[in-house]
Amino acid sequence: MNQPLPQLAVSQHVFTQLLSSTRRGARLARLLGVTQLRSWGAPQDLTERAELVVAELAANAVLHGFVPGRSFRLTLTFDASPGRLRVDVTDARGERLPRFPHEFPHEDAASGVLRTGGRGLALVAALSDRWETVPHPPSGKTVRAVLSTPPRM
Repeated sequence: MNQPLPQLAVSQHVFTQLLSSTRRGARLARLLGVTQLRSWGAPQDLTERAELVVAELAANAVLHGFVPGRSFRLTLTFDASPGRLRVDVTDARGERLPRFPHEFPHEDAASGVLRTGGRGLALVAALSDRWETVPHPPSGKTVRAVLSTPPRM
């Protein structure tokens, strides 16, 4: 009659943190993300790709989503059973939407000089299964990337 109830293994983990909209906050987002994924036992390949994605999205939130006195939010949702990670970075500038990587010229047509910026979202697109931007009311946006582990052979 007093038998213990069976315990279900937790397969979904969530981490969320508000960070200052500074270069230091972006760096901290990357470090916290890696630490959290390692504590959850996420695969090394997924962790390494997520580190780059978090770094880029956090840097973009600081550079393009900055509003004085407002922070940005990092949320990681890891579902261990299918090996899927969702990275959400939310900032306060909903009117400044990221442009798709193919819209950025790699060379300035007038001067012929190679551009040093504008390739970060191409990196996010290459490392993730998909990415998107969703509104975050009342005035912000969330840039979301979904990464998954490769199927086991």
